Amino acid sequence: MTGEEIVALSKKHTITEYVPQDSVNPIPVARAKGVHFWTPEGKRFIDFNSQLMSVNIGHGDPRVIAAITEQAQKVTYVTPAMTTEVRARLGAKLAELAPGDIDAFFFTNGGAEANENAFKIARAVTGRQKILARYRSYHGGTAAAIAATGDPRGWSQPPMPGIVHVLDPYHGVARGWDDAATSLKYLEEVIQLEGPHTIAAFILETVTGTNGVLVPPDGYMQGVRALCDKHGILMIADEVMSGFGRTGKWFAIEHWGVVPDMITMAKGLTSSYIPLGAVGVRRPLADHFKDKMFPGGLTYSSHPVACAAALATIAVYEEDGLIDRAAKTGTLLASLHAELSAKHPSVGVTRCIGLFGVIELVRNRQTLEPLAPLNGTSPEMAALGKFFREEGLFTFLRWHYFFTNPPLCITEPELREGIEIIDRGLAITDKAVQS
Repeated sequence: MTGEEIVALSKKHTITEYVPQDSVNPIPVARAKGVHFWTPEGKRFIDFNSQLMSVNIGHGDPRVIAAITEQAQKVTYVTPAMTTEVRARLGAKLAELAPGDIDAFFFTNGGAEANENAFKIARAVTGRQKILARYRSYHGGTAAAIAATGDPRGWSQPPMPGIVHVLDPYHGVARGWDDAATSLKYLEEVIQLEGPHTIAAFILETVTGTNGVLVPPDGYMQGVRALCDKHGILMIADEVMSGFGRTGKWFAIEHWGVVPDMITMAKGLTSSYIPLGAVGVRRPLADHFKDKMFPGGLTYSSHPVACAAALATIAVYEEDGLIDRAAKTGTLLASLHAELSAKHPSVGVTRCIGLFGVIELVRNRQTLEPLAPLNGTSPEMAALGKFFREEGLFTFLRWHYFFTNPPLCITEPELREGIEIIDRGLAITDKAVQS
């Protein structure tokens, strides 16, 4: 099929997430390899967002494809009440990689279900019902996960009893950051006003993802851990996006030396070759269910082909040194961000940790007025997105910012290729803003 035929048939018979369907204009993809993908007509794109910040090892790795094929030839599915060698081995491997004494895992179909089950575990263990979550957050599209989500994607859903949102340390490009002490003082006030004895858990993205790659100030995560301990609240680290090398560590929480009570994961777990998520729990939480029913179940939990993909993906991270490589390449990315900021007056602020990056655009460096409003766009942002697409660079543009999240296997020349396209695009944006 041609790209035009693929798009037309897809728009007629399938639904695209979080957009009015008349506005859908997808890129048709025929093949992908490494940090690139191609349309049926052969137009090449550099994947500067790892698709959904998830194809961490790059596209088309033959080692993962071989593992998927091998497992499919042995057994494709068994009920989760049975088990397989790949399930056993994956659980043991994740216990080796996860921080602290997190060593038991419930496998899900993706990140949203991992968060849903983390809530169920927290409520079952504590006997409490409330879940704290932050406004600048996204935790998934299923019922409780979207209720916990604080950004505009949750606005269209009815509020769910028991979900309480709190402010982040970050208040937008114009207002900037609170220090850790100020943010923690506010958080504890909310806990007191809600009643600590009613709060089961606090879920937070260790490094906030689609709401702007928000890297917490030093002391914040340690302070959250201390407040949770003080009030008997379970700390859930949502590492669906920030896990598996994205920040230069296996899990982002390692940057702050904190062990959460639960950690949720997906995306980079299989590099999105096969859908798979998991919630990891500390040993005391796992032991709670020795003589009590575990409050969750999924037809495809621990799917053998997905577990095989995860084991092979983890092996690629290790064999190719991708975690350390992300940290080193992330240092280069930060310097390239700084060059863009110095050169382009439309750049308000940049952030990155490892290969998890964002560039926020403004109309005026003095007022720091965002180039587009919250949950909106602008002619300048639309033009920038069109330029990137025409020039063969794929990344996400959201509101007034865009992301720099390439696969961890990206080389320096490939990284510079993507930044060069961004540089040219920002030159056009500068002129549009100044005119």
